[in-house]
Formats: sequence, structure tokens, C-alpha cells
Amino acid sequence: MKISLILAAIATLSSAGMLMEALAVQQNDQPSVDHVLKPSPETVVWGYFDPTSVPVLRIKSGQTVEIETLSTSSPERLEREGVPPEKIKQSLRDIHREVTDRGTSIRGGGHILTGPIYVEGIEPGDVLEVRILSVQLASSFARNGFSPGRGVLPEDFPYARGKIVPLDEARMVALFAPDIEIPIRPFFGNMGVAPPHARIHASPPWFHGGNIDNKELVAGTKLFLPVHVPGALFQVSDGHAAQGNGEVDVSALETSLIGIFQFVVRKDMSLRWPRAETPTHFMTMGLNENLDEAAKLALREMIDFLVHEKHLQRDDAYMLSSVAVDLSITQLVDGTKGVHAMIAKSIFVN
Repeated sequence: MKISLILAAIATLSSAGMLMEALAVQQNDQPSVDHVLKPSPETVVWGYFDPTSVPVLRIKSGQTVEIETLSTSSPERLEREGVPPEKIKQSLRDIHREVTDRGTSIRGGGHILTGPIYVEGIEPGDVLEVRILSVQLASSFARNGFSPGRGVLPEDFPYARGKIVPLDEARMVALFAPDIEIPIRPFFGNMGVAPPHARIHASPPWFHGGNIDNKELVAGTKLFLPVHVPGALFQVSDGHAAQGNGEVDVSALETSLIGIFQFVVRKDMSLRWPRAETPTHFMTMGLNENLDEAAKLALREMIDFLVHEKHLQRDDAYMLSSVAVDLSITQLVDGTKGVHAMIAKSIFVN
């Protein structure tokens, strides 16, 4: 009996040691974090980007920040649509109760943006490289909904409807219906810096970035934003568990997310519009109220990239764009429409 008890104890200790080793490996796989920024009435901006906003965090180039964002839906609406009260974050309740400055547009408050973050040493004319190191769910549900007068088909759907969609994080699927499971591919729809002169609403994307709603900006990608004010004043929001290109009813699977970002000051770059880089592709973006003009802008930005970064002649860059660049509709519903152009890194053999 004594021998069996000793062997059992050794086995238990061995299993515990293996478990600790496994946990250590998992922890080592996570990016290190220099700062943590959680949403609260003191650490968010509701519905706008403003060059005079007071930073809630100051960091150095190269540092990492774990940032949590909230879905903008009100606690009351979420409860009406079936979310149990205990699943609604207290921070969301606090922000809805205490934050009264909610943007400048008749379109309403818009997104609850965590930030702004001041990056030391960055100046107007520089580029902020935002490395999206990881993105994780911070909620067990998402919401999709539409309202009268908005979306691509307002004449077909002149009423409002909202839908709560459970998220199965273990399987990484959204349970849209009993027989429909959508793969979860989380990303932040709204990432931007302050504009140069005056406050602007957070919904339409522009040269500062903002509400781009580009579903390719998942973990492992880099977003490059032209900077217009000292410190950049980066803000982030609009967590999506998944989205279709177009975002046609004005919302994706809207949810709360936690991301780890690394911010790098790039004084060796000069951009007019946001660009991005995924593990497999280079990406340029076009933003305009006219979809054709947005497509032209994305294409011109890609040609400029190929000329300046890949050293092609302009004619060759145009021809390469025709045979190797994919143009996709990013979104159609934010006032300013978006088109992104992507070219595979693999075609560049040197």
C-alpha cells in the first residue's frame, strides 16, 4: 500500500510538472506586454477623432500595449435582444452612464474608441506602424443588426432588427443559426490616428485610417498610418468576430475584443493614405464616397507602392496590377466607401 501511494504521488507530481511546463509554453507563445489599457469612462473617446484629445497613455516606439475594446450597443438594447444581464460588461454600463460627449454628427455617437495613445517621438509626416500581434475574443456573444435608412438596401428593409449570435471560442465559430456556423476571424474595424486640424466623426474612414472595416487586418498583419499630429494619438474600436466584404447591413458580428499591438515610429516612410501588410500580401487602400474613385485610389496607391518599393517602371507596375493584383470591396456603408488592393508577396522571388 505504501509503495502504491508513493508511486501515485510521484505520478501526480509528474503530471503537475508537465501541466506547468505546458502552461509555461503557452505563456511564452503570447507576446510580451509593456502596458495594459482597458475601457472605462476615463480611457475612451466616444464617436470621434480629435487632434486636441488628451492622451490616456504615453508609450515609446517599439512598446506593446494590450488593449480591450467594447461593442457600442447599449446595455438596454442587448438585454432587450436576449443577452443575460450578467454577460454585459460593467465597463459598458459605466461608459453609457457617464460619457456624454458622443461625437459631432447627426449619425449619432458611433464607436466607443479606446485611447488615445501618444507615441513618443512621432511627428507629422512620419508613419505609425501598428503591428497587430494578437486578437482574442472578450465576449461570448456578438450582435448584428440594421436600422431604417441605412445599409446597401434601405428600400428593401425599412425597419430595424437586431440579432444576438453566440460565439463558441473553443471551436472558433459563431452560431448564427442551428445549421449555420461562421468561422471566427476577429479583427478591429476602427483603427486610426488624429486628423490634422479639427474633430471628425469616427464612422467614415479617411486618410487618418479610422473605420476602415477591413477584414484582412487580423492578427499577424501590420497597418501603416500617416501621422498628422505629434504623438499620433492612436485609437481603436469596433471589434468584429467576422465580417463579409461590403458589410452590407452596416454591421458585422460586433463584439468586444482584446488585442496586443506593437507601435513603431517610421521616419523612413511617407504616406498619403493607410496601407497594410499581411503575412502573405501587400495591401493598399482607397477611400471615397464614390466606389469607382475608391477603386482608382487603391490602384494608384498600389502602383506607387510597386514603383517606389519594388522599383518597377510605372508602365510595368500598371500591367502587373492587371495580372496579379486583386481589388476587393472593403465596405459600402460608412459614408466613405472602401476598396483594397492586394498583391501576393510570393510573386517577388528576390
